[in-house]
Amino acid sequence: MKLVYTGKTKNVFALDDGNYLLKFKDDCTGAEGVFDPGMNTVGLTIDGAGRAGLRLTKYFFEILNTKGIPTHYIDCNINDVTMTVIPAKPFGKGLEVICRFRAVGSFYRRYGDYVKEAASLPAFVETTLKDDSREDPPITKDALDILGIVSAKDYETLKELTQKIATIIKDELAKKQIDLYDIKFEFGKVGDKIVLIDEISGGNMRAYKNGKHIQPLDLEKMVLDA
Repeated sequence: MKLVYTGKTKNVFALDDGNYLLKFKDDCTGAEGVFDPGMNTVGLTIDGAGRAGLRLTKYFFEILNTKGIPTHYIDCNINDVTMTVIPAKPFGKGLEVICRFRAVGSFYRRYGDYVKEAASLPAFVETTLKDDSREDPPITKDALDILGIVSAKDYETLKELTQKIATIIKDELAKKQIDLYDIKFEFGKVGDKIVLIDEISGGNMRAYKNGKHIQPLDLEKMVLDA
């Protein structure tokens, strides 16, 4: 294996057969020891977070694959905390697509004069550039097109896939009486096809039960072990 990328929450290795291997870490995004999926820095390390994230990722990717959603997922090894994926070309230097069902996090911090905290949102989609030095700035459809990062046509596909995937996950969590407030995705291209990449875990979503925020490890247990 050859290390091709060192990330905040996982490392990426190139395999001899042309596929990639993702090695999940126990590092989580946040600040001063507090978990926050919207942060672009590692704020804490939680023992077992990598395995928990992989277990949830496997669970959700396999559901999506049965529904015909295009993803990069091939298989995973829970014991090794690794996932094998198809290589996909990212948009620009990396793009995050967020689907919001509630006004929390950075959305509320920006627009709090116009909305109550945790107010319902209609699967609102927004995009941010993966750029630590600029604190992952939000970017519009027109700017993505003008800068050659995502074409207007591909943006509409991204938005449609994001809302469809987020709704599937929201409905799955609702079966456990868990409310999904928002979720962050990444996409890439395999040839001309846009596919979901990276992970789907407690580390990239805000989920609540009875109005209380659920930590990533607790979410994995509530979804898979209940």
